[in-house]
Amino acid sequence: MGLFGPSKRSRHRRFSYEPRYYDPEREERLSRRMHIMSRTRRRRSPAGLIYFGMLLALAIWIYQSISA
Repeated sequence: MGLFGPSKRSRHRRFSYEPRYYDPEREERLSRRMHIMSRTRRRRSPAGLIYFGMLLALAIWIYQSISA
């Protein structure tokens, strides 16, 4: 029973493919630009925190007015 016992495992074939019009310098510039853009997206404006605080205060106020 070769199904459950030790047997020869198939492996993926490796190959090196280089596109016809590949420019490593252009690829590096593009990678660098994408990295910079992703870093700027991470910064959040304080407006989101202010809105969150206002919504939290509103929810607490509504809860207090209902329970009183």
